[in-house]
Amino acid sequence: MMTSAWQARLELEFARRGARSLLTHRRHCGPLVVQKTLHPEGEEICHAIIVHPPGGIAGGDKLEMQIDVGNDARALLTTPGATKWYRSQGAQSDQTLKARVAENAVLEWLPQENIIFNAAEATLATQMRLAAGARVIGWEIVCLGRAASGERFIQGTLIQQMDLFLDDRLIWREHGRLSGDNPLLQSQAGLGGQVVYGTMWLAGGQAEDGAEPARRNLLDTLRGIDFCAGDSAVTPLPHVVIIRALAPSSETLRAHFIRLWQAARLQFLGREAMTPRIWTT
Repeated sequence: MMTSAWQARLELEFARRGARSLLTHRRHCGPLVVQKTLHPEGEEICHAIIVHPPGGIAGGDKLEMQIDVGNDARALLTTPGATKWYRSQGAQSDQTLKARVAENAVLEWLPQENIIFNAAEATLATQMRLAAGARVIGWEIVCLGRAASGERFIQGTLIQQMDLFLDDRLIWREHGRLSGDNPLLQSQAGLGGQVVYGTMWLAGGQAEDGAEPARRNLLDTLRGIDFCAGDSAVTPLPHVVIIRALAPSSETLRAHFIRLWQAARLQFLGREAMTPRIWTT
């Protein structure tokens, strides 16, 4: 028996009102919502949790998110748990994030991991547009197969697309395609047999001028964080710093990214890190 695929869209707008950053507009269609916003760090930063009530993404599902952060506003977005991409009979499932970060605004996009089931057909697409003075910290974590239950990713396809713009100029583009039979999964030039990988990016703000001492200090901080449980590398590019990591489990990689975020946040965003409570529940 065939079931209807979910078509969902979520629109969020954050704005600065005096000393406060507020969620001033929300609109959703289908099963993609945001819970009540929080201000655990004070009025300046608005935290929001994006929830997909079905709990997983099946073949044919289409999820779209549009996030706008207005001038001088600050927003931190995360998810309550891992996003599960289920086995498909052939239909493609998609998640698209488009974010616009206005002048002197800050966006932290820190979702929990994506678990790609064997035989899933998944596309993860992210596009972020930064205005002058805007700053972004974001990450994407992928677990191929369900390692805890012994399932390997040997069939199916994962497509990942990332486009980052500064003042409408493309500063970083990365498009990749992994299939279950791709030799890169085992190659030392690829994942080296690891089942979990992630990419973290810091863009705008201090990253605009590679000669600034602040940027060098940031790079020294990031490179000083050891990752004994896996492999990690920090790469400075014009206007953006990229961090990549490989690990045997999503828990160890996520913990490493959290340490990097905590270490970099004060230097890059000017605020000490306060871990969202949802990560520990």
